[in-house]
Amino acid sequence: MKLDIKFLLGASAIAMMSFGGAASAQDCPRGDLDDRFCDVDGDLIADIPTDAADQIDPDTLIFAYTPVEDPAVYKTAWSDFLDHLEAETGKDVVFFPVQNNAAQIEAMRSGRLHIAGFNTGSNPLAVNCAGFRPFTIMASKDGNFGYEMEIITYPGSGIEKVEDIKGKQLAFTSPTSNSGFKAPSAILKGDFDLVAERDFEPVFSGKHDNSILGVANKDYPAASIANSVKSRMIQRDVIEEDDVVTIYKSQTFPTTGFGVVYNLTPELQDKIRNAFFNFEWEGTSLQAEFEKSNEGQFLEMTYKEFWEVIRKIDAANGVSYACE
Repeated sequence: MKLDIKFLLGASAIAMMSFGGAASAQDCPRGDLDDRFCDVDGDLIADIPTDAADQIDPDTLIFAYTPVEDPAVYKTAWSDFLDHLEAETGKDVVFFPVQNNAAQIEAMRSGRLHIAGFNTGSNPLAVNCAGFRPFTIMASKDGNFGYEMEIITYPGSGIEKVEDIKGKQLAFTSPTSNSGFKAPSAILKGDFDLVAERDFEPVFSGKHDNSILGVANKDYPAASIANSVKSRMIQRDVIEEDDVVTIYKSQTFPTTGFGVVYNLTPELQDKIRNAFFNFEWEGTSLQAEFEKSNEGQFLEMTYKEFWEVIRKIDAANGVSYACE
């Protein structure tokens, strides 16, 4: 598996000269999708272009995993799966270590990213602006999936319940994160009448591991995080379980959604899809990392059904999917 990403920079990015051009000229239903896309079948994701001239079949496929933690951790974790993906597609595959959610969405939108796992909160924006077609999430071997948003503090912080955040600082991760910003913003306002800036000081750490470490090290008095990330950090001995205290736990949300950019050829999309579902986890680098959060298979899903609760949270927060 090739991991050289030099060609990702500058003018050497993968060309997508026909990125949605045909769609913009058609009278097609699209809902919240950018006007470059069509959604004739009503599944809320961009259709594959019907004209072969608007489809791409690159020799090298670029893969990126959501930057919930240090990308270096996941370059190793995904190595066995990407070897499998190369074998299934007959293509070279490159791991692209994106640093933030916005960069990941822009990479797909501009044609520099073909396969990706977008975090829960970024999925709607990636779908509507970048032509992302998610089809699977990770699940436990018995079929359970998802994670909860937790608001955490450290022992002795003086914060014992959510209401105690008033007048203090709360760390979010990034504006595109569900558990790191969107869900807690809606819940704090709707259930506790706590609004950022008015009732507490919001800060942004950039990533879930930054927030968790920030609380554990007493840099932040409280933070909203994904408990799946916290579980993996405890398993890796990055933090001790009693370094943090949970004062709020949400309903279960879908975890990272995996899929492809809309304009890969149908045949290539099928090969990539099959690679996810026929991957044997046992003994792999992927299992070694994600069994820490009790995940052991790729489960088929639809964006329309699984992300309904996330779209409702976005609506409650007044989030727009308009592309800049």
